[in-house]
Amino acid sequence: MQKEGIKPDEVTMVSVISACSISGALDMGRWVHTFIDKHIIKVDLELTTALINMYARCGCIEKSRELFDAMPEKDTKAWSSMIVGLAIHGLAEDALDVFSKMQETNVKPNQVTFVGVLSACAHRGLVTQGRIYWSNMIGYGIEPLLEHYGCMVDILCRAGRIEEAYRFVETMPMAPNAIIWRTLLMGCKKKGMLEKGEIVAERLFELEPVNAENYVLLSNMYAANSMWEEVSWVRKKMKDIGIKALPGCSLVEIDGFVHEFVVSDRSHPEAKEIREVLQDIAERVRQTGHDPWTSVVLHDVGDEEKEGALCEHSERLAIAYGLLKTKSPVVIRVAKNLRVCPDCHEVTKIISKIYEREIIVRDRVRFHRFVDGACSCKDYW
Repeated sequence: MQKEGIKPDEVTMVSVISACSISGALDMGRWVHTFIDKHIIKVDLELTTALINMYARCGCIEKSRELFDAMPEKDTKAWSSMIVGLAIHGLAEDALDVFSKMQETNVKPNQVTFVGVLSACAHRGLVTQGRIYWSNMIGYGIEPLLEHYGCMVDILCRAGRIEEAYRFVETMPMAPNAIIWRTLLMGCKKKGMLEKGEIVAERLFELEPVNAENYVLLSNMYAANSMWEEVSWVRKKMKDIGIKALPGCSLVEIDGFVHEFVVSDRSHPEAKEIREVLQDIAERVRQTGHDPWTSVVLHDVGDEEKEGALCEHSERLAIAYGLLKTKSPVVIRVAKNLRVCPDCHEVTKIISKIYEREIIVRDRVRFHRFVDGACSCKDYW
């Protein structure tokens, strides 16, 4: 388009910014934002909302909030984008405060608004508030979608109320989807509810018989309880079906180039240097008195091998590369395809303190912002 000499307008830029948002390309998104300002492209309500959404989904929630607060007028989509953005960053109080201000301005919320509100409650364990907002949604005449039911199940499961969540699912006026059953199965695993977990897993397998993630969840539940025969049975079933578990994969962007790491990855051209950083991290973390959470390594091996496996997780490799190639105050931004494990979460908090670096990790559920030994999730995730 640029080669043809055609000048883009605000409609074009909404599409470009949205593409950056979907792909998580923060550097490109920033470049596009600068392009908009440089070429004096009209920044209307829809384009500003797209920018708010892009910065939030690319891990730069401060810039997102700055743009939102500067808007002279806000419609339902703008308010909802900000609420959802704050929610996925675990900033529940801020998200609910924005929702309150939205109500004060008499802007009517929609279904997306309440997905954000309920998600915020889930990320902070606000069960009572979640129920109140559910009632508010009904009061606005908004018919709950599967996403809203999924949020309520998530709220209850994160709070450890598995039986209550199961009853809620059983009374849904529509058929629960795989996401809802998977949320329940994760809740059962966390609480060690084997019998209920097996029931939930069967329902999940009926909907997604060839999704490896479901079998891995069941296998991990067995492994967490040292039920190795059952673990072998699940793995054999996966082999018979012909499916493989998705390996952990983390991405880190350095100077405009995306570097990908998988668990125990040694294929990177600078693998030797990365291993040296990992060794330095391991030694300095050990000096803080950290005791590795070997219980999260769900393999029938000794503790020494488990500790070694933890150090090889993909997010640790990505963070090590970020430390190797950048200096403070550059933020290390990592995206992971799976949920961050508890030990990596704890170690990343320690890394942020001893190396004096800000680290933002986006896993499959939410953003974690690590600064000075603490995480934005406040260890509720």
